[in-house]
Amino acid sequence: MMGYEQMNQMTMTTTAMMKNFNKMGPINTPRKKTTRRSVPAAIDGGATVAAGEGDCRRNIIKTLDLSGMSLASLSASSINLASISKLDLSNNNIQQIPESLVARMLNLWALDLHSNQLKSLPNSIGCLSKLKILNVSGNYIQFLPKTIEDCKSLEELNANFNELTRLPDTLGFELTNLTKLSVNSNKLVLLPHSLGHMTSLRVLDARLNRIGSLPDDLENLVNLQVLNVSQNFQHLTVLPYSIGLLISLVELDVSYNGITVLPDSIGCLRRIQKLSVEGNPLVSPPFEVVEQGLEAVKRYMSEKMTESYKKTPMKKKLWGIGKIVKYKTFNGLSSSPARSPGGNRRGDEREGFINVSDYRQIDGIASPRHVSLFNPRRLLSPFSAYFSPPR
Repeated sequence: MMGYEQMNQMTMTTTAMMKNFNKMGPINTPRKKTTRRSVPAAIDGGATVAAGEGDCRRNIIKTLDLSGMSLASLSASSINLASISKLDLSNNNIQQIPESLVARMLNLWALDLHSNQLKSLPNSIGCLSKLKILNVSGNYIQFLPKTIEDCKSLEELNANFNELTRLPDTLGFELTNLTKLSVNSNKLVLLPHSLGHMTSLRVLDARLNRIGSLPDDLENLVNLQVLNVSQNFQHLTVLPYSIGLLISLVELDVSYNGITVLPDSIGCLRRIQKLSVEGNPLVSPPFEVVEQGLEAVKRYMSEKMTESYKKTPMKKKLWGIGKIVKYKTFNGLSSSPARSPGGNRRGDEREGFINVSDYRQIDGIASPRHVSLFNPRRLLSPFSAYFSPPR
């Protein structure tokens, strides 16, 4: 049992320690940084803005999230809109986007407007030169403004589930950085011919429309990996030959259309891994070949293409003369019958066509050294009178 003296000594020691503790002053413990999750914005419906650490004090906001707040309209905001990089207005009841509001978002790179009541987009959307992702799906939009072509940085455009009847004719000439174009579940009757200029395009989804034909120059889409034009039903009956020249294509879906014959060029798709053709009244390839799978279809189409080439008469296998046909120096094509050792020509010749065996091919350019090659007398002179180009 502890004695009185020991207890008294412990009390004195404790008292001394408390005096020393008080002299030390308050201990500076590190504060945990707090993040303000929202700041008020002058937007109808009491919407809030998500901000990062310290952004509120500097009035700099990176992400504005107003999704699912039953907003019916937007009014002018007191926030520095030029600093916003991502804006989410999805799942609301917005019927119109103010022109002035969009024009102030100069640094916006992602805009999500899906699942609203929009019937059109503001023309000022062309001011968003840094915009990379645009989602306007699930609205009532009937056309895209031509100014969307000014969004040169756009990489993903999602306009699914709208009422689009057409796309801007020159869309492909301007949006050359686009990698994904989704326009399924609309009322499109055709795709713009400028589509072939979207050389960065990787995914094209145009299913569930009324498309009657595809552009002829699809082979220029050298990076296209996924092409879906399924469920256009009786409207789409023919596929262009160029569809088989898509060198990067991995997935092709043409199911549930009115296609009876697949182009022979399908056999040239080296990288194809998935081919969907069900729901078509196919005659070529026949059903029993389709049942055997992708490789059987490719083999069938390749053999058919080879047979078709062999049956083509030689006089119909016409080729241009170097650069002449390309630059329209001549409007005619050329036949290419060979020369026999004795100098006699064999094969059919058509009147008005140039015989390649008699006339030299021109690959030169109109430089001072080669300009004489373009003299009409030289071009139409027989081979024996055709001099070598100047050295």
